[in-house]
Amino acid sequence: MDSRFSDELRATAATVWHAQHDHPFVRGIGEGTLDGERFALWIRQDYLFLIEYARMLALGAARAPDLETMGRFAELAQAVLREEMDLHRSYAAELGIDRAELEREAMLPTTRGYTDFLVRMAAHEDFAELVAALLPCMWGFSEIGRVLAERGLPEDERYAKWIEMYASQEFAELARWCRELCDRVGADVSPAGRARMTEAFLTSSRYELAFWEMAWVRERWPA
Repeated sequence: MDSRFSDELRATAATVWHAQHDHPFVRGIGEGTLDGERFALWIRQDYLFLIEYARMLALGAARAPDLETMGRFAELAQAVLREEMDLHRSYAAELGIDRAELEREAMLPTTRGYTDFLVRMAAHEDFAELVAALLPCMWGFSEIGRVLAERGLPEDERYAKWIEMYASQEFAELARWCRELCDRVGADVSPAGRARMTEAFLTSSRYELAFWEMAWVRERWPA
């Protein structure tokens, strides 16, 4: 079987992805032991992240090379803005955080850095780099959800629901589609273009790890 470009990207970032699976925040979700304050911080920041993530997907729709891909990006943007953000709002409500408070939240350094990177990729770089930068979030969450689900759901309903969402067949299908798109566009770019895609994938992977760490250490601006 021919190797897939997405597998090459995954191998390049293997150390980073392993660190995500082993991160205490991720392990705490799987075990149901993560303290509520850390989870609340993650919910607040990921809500802001999703707004910019949807913006990236909308830009992807505008820059897509064909109608099918354009439609898929538009559908993904709608799914983030409705389904995934609705889940975050429901979590926030359980934690006593209303929607207005969520939307008044200020981005922390990691959230700002990651979202600025993604939107810049979508607005100014090649479409292939946009796809490579998108892939770690979608594929990574699907992989983490699946691995945690295989270990058994925790008793804490919040974390069980979180795992079930990202372990779902629907989410796995999104990750599969994104991998296939990455393989397809990667086949049509030059070696230099593949190098840029690899760098975009690695950068997003590192930001994914940094996002868990941000919530775990309760990151704050220094002043």
